[in-house]
Amino acid sequence: MQFKSYWHETAPVFSGASTAPVEGQFDVAVIGAGFTGLNAARKLAMAGVKVAVLEARHVGFGGSGRNGGHLNNGVAHGYAEAKATLGADQAHQLYKAFDRSIDMIEEVVRTEGIDCDFRRAGKLKLASKPSHVAGLKANFEVINREVDPDTAWIERDGLAGEIGSDAFHGAMLYKKAAMMHMGRYVHGLADAASRHGATIWEQAPVISRQKVGGAWVLTTPKGKLSAERVILATGAYTGEFAKKPFSYFRHRLISVGSFVVATRPLSETEIAATMPGNRTCVTSMHIGNYFRLSPDNRLIFGGRARFSATSDQTSDARSGEILRASLTSIFPHLADIELDYCWGGLVGMTKDRFPRAGSADGMLYGMGYSGHGAQMSTLVGQVLADMAMGDDSTNPLAGLNWPTIPAYSGKPWFLPAVGLWFKLKDRLS
Repeated sequence: MQFKSYWHETAPVFSGASTAPVEGQFDVAVIGAGFTGLNAARKLAMAGVKVAVLEARHVGFGGSGRNGGHLNNGVAHGYAEAKATLGADQAHQLYKAFDRSIDMIEEVVRTEGIDCDFRRAGKLKLASKPSHVAGLKANFEVINREVDPDTAWIERDGLAGEIGSDAFHGAMLYKKAAMMHMGRYVHGLADAASRHGATIWEQAPVISRQKVGGAWVLTTPKGKLSAERVILATGAYTGEFAKKPFSYFRHRLISVGSFVVATRPLSETEIAATMPGNRTCVTSMHIGNYFRLSPDNRLIFGGRARFSATSDQTSDARSGEILRASLTSIFPHLADIELDYCWGGLVGMTKDRFPRAGSADGMLYGMGYSGHGAQMSTLVGQVLADMAMGDDSTNPLAGLNWPTIPAYSGKPWFLPAVGLWFKLKDRLS
């Protein structure tokens, strides 16, 4: 088993990064070369804006290359809960923003000719317990009636053609949801941004920023550049350098580990017995799992196996053991299957689990996707490009307040207690 991201290992290596020192004057500097930053850079470059991208490691290193491969529409929690928190109009707007972002991904893939196996697969939200059926079905009825008629309810006896498991008691089907190869998409975005004129530097973390005259000077180990506008698109990895250059986010964004394994490729018989519907799947537990088939027919199976802000080989290995147990409980016939890849990554969570995009501390930012970044980041990246060019009208998150988290300054000391609380809620639900 390799302790590496399947998406990283099975995608081309980006060869378009600049090998020159970091220098020059730019209209916009984008910090972070994931889905958010590269979508912003691509749109800016296509508009003739002189744009630089500064990436601390390599293109797609963070959440864009470490997720489960789902492009699921719908908000991170129940739509009814979003209505109660945000109000009906803003909840509706946020739901539709996820739909638009998946449409945008499809358009970018088609326009740029990105070979990333994009497919409208549909998503199943699976009821893990009989007691979960009523709440999940009620949420479906509200969504289907008010915001998304492209949904359906599947009773337990209808799941046999969708998933080869007796563990579930019904499901909501989101028909607009999609899947793709995340590594190939981020590589294609980087190629497209570079081809349209963006300059991309890898291994160039921003270690300081300073306002000089009317521009920001960003310093990296490879040199420094200046830019009139700065877009921060570092997501859950902002905390690695948030103490000084980007301290605003230290009190608002929580980085939480999420972990994934990928099996060896399944045979046709195993596919028919495991994932005959070939959709993305998410369970209804608070500490749940998500899974899908890869383009080469591996089962990619993930979840919040441990409540930790650490992802390294030791942490990932421990989480991989937990994930194998969960995989076995859902698919007993795969109990002894080989796991070829095991990896982890950080998810940027907000207290209310709603994403944020706006301006603060002299920068534009988009982050806090709370586990839904793969689908939402394309729209947010393009929104940030609009904002950098003076158009604030396309931001569906405008006006959404982002308060600080009490007693939090960047180190999520409370995660173990949160994990215990969610385990208790799952046990009692």
